[in-house]
Amino acid sequence: MKKYAILLAAAGLLCLGCAQKREQLRSGDLIFVGIPLDYRIDEDSMSEAISAATGKGELNLIHVAIADVEADGIYVIEATLKHGVDRHPLDTFVTDFTLKDGSYPTFLVKRLKEGVKAPDCIANALSFCGEPYDTYFLEGNGAHYCSELVRDSYLAPDGSHLFPQLPMNWKDAEGEIPVYWTQLFGMIGMEVPQGEPGTNPQDMAESPLLVPVDIQLTDYINKR
Repeated sequence: MKKYAILLAAAGLLCLGCAQKREQLRSGDLIFVGIPLDYRIDEDSMSEAISAATGKGELNLIHVAIADVEADGIYVIEATLKHGVDRHPLDTFVTDFTLKDGSYPTFLVKRLKEGVKAPDCIANALSFCGEPYDTYFLEGNGAHYCSELVRDSYLAPDGSHLFPQLPMNWKDAEGEIPVYWTQLFGMIGMEVPQGEPGTNPQDMAESPLLVPVDIQLTDYINKR
């Protein structure tokens, strides 16, 4: 009986180890940043305008980054106003998105189901590093915003994009376009491209190509 119990315990530990292995962060995983719909980031800021335009459901996904797991640490490749398109440690990413009260936003990790080689996606993303953040959300202009970077990095073997473009929405919940956008696009002499093709983290997270991964991202902070 004792021998049987030991075997069961060993089997349990083996299963636990398998589960833990399945839930490890991997290169190529996508990290989405979510905030409550009623959270105010900064009045009249770009993040606030994105939040107003893309929020739906209980969480508003305002950003997406690419995980790059190496032997010397965990990094993310992302496009932000602060860094442009850049690769930096996970700790930097988490610090950048820490909320005003010192708490963390919700980090959702999602993984492509199959058929895509993570090293190729990482290499594609790294090739864009050094570009500025695409404040105009225009395609092919030598700059990238967060979900645009992911779309241009995650390609099928034939070179086609895995993530489709959808009509972009710049309006808030009341159907109005925030002043930020009218001013920004006015600076380059164009109308707000309501309905033009593009991407955003909220729609990308709902792609049938992605599956959620049960990972507590903050467990990886300061782990080198």
